[in-house]
Amino acid sequence: MGNFISRDEAFELLKKYNKEPFHIQHAITVEGVMRWYAQKLGYDPEYWGTVGLLHDIDFELYPDQHCKKAPELLKEAGVGDDIIHSVVSHGYGLCSDVKPEHEMEKVLFAVDELTGLIGAAALMRPSKSVMDMELKSLKKKFKDKAFAAGCSRDVIKQGAENLGIELDQLFTDSLEAMRSCEKTVQETMEKYNS
Repeated sequence: MGNFISRDEAFELLKKYNKEPFHIQHAITVEGVMRWYAQKLGYDPEYWGTVGLLHDIDFELYPDQHCKKAPELLKEAGVGDDIIHSVVSHGYGLCSDVKPEHEMEKVLFAVDELTGLIGAAALMRPSKSVMDMELKSLKKKFKDKAFAAGCSRDVIKQGAENLGIELDQLFTDSLEAMRSCEKTVQETMEKYNS
């Protein structure tokens, strides 16, 4: 592992380039989901979480240079090349030609779009929560191309394929992962918005 950046440093760095609550919430959701997957698969949750937190660092200010501006911003902050490679690889085929190689990168590629879809589906529920969301409900939203149209179904399918798992498994795990961090995300956003 290259230069490690603490969670607090990573969050400050994220906030330096991202002000929109939507982008902050997405970043900390992906962070929580990545931590869950790291624990499930036997890896370092701190490291996976940091990559999740920083994955869209350049998106708000440089949407046309997404995954192209990130290396510069991260390098300036002293972030190691391993994290930079992982951050850039999540845009493979969309805005980057860096292929996800490590298991962590494949997970990030798979869950980035999916967390957006699950989050949008949760907002449609009376509870506004993933806690009571069922797999069949998520699958229905996934099939409805007009729902959360910005979330690429092809990327999500490709992500499951890269991981060598069925789509249902990716959905089930990601729902579980989002449940595990929903409260933390809400608390962080309350602090951020106050």
